[in-house]
Amino acid sequence: MPLYEYKCQSCGTVFEVRQKFSDAPLAVHKECGGAVERLISTSALRFKGSGFYVNDYARKGTSSPQNGKDAAPKPASAEPSKPATPSPAKSETKPASKP
Repeated sequence: MPLYEYKCQSCGTVFEVRQKFSDAPLAVHKECGGAVERLISTSALRFKGSGFYVNDYARKGTSSPQNGKDAAPKPASAEPSKPATPSPAKSETKPASKP
């Protein structure tokens, strides 16, 4: 059962009540008889880690796995990879200074 937080508009007391989802929200504070309002608070549920959305629900092809663990093997009809060739080193040349 969820825990709801209420605040009395009369006395300013903040209190918690366990209610079913189907129960109507409280309207009156038991202690002083004042009107109450339900407060909205942050959720206790947190997703931590490498990425709940990225790993499980992201569209295919929009992002790549971070470290390659979850990468699917390429089909046999895929183009073979070319060996990496080092690019020729470029030397830096400074323009001749004018006398």
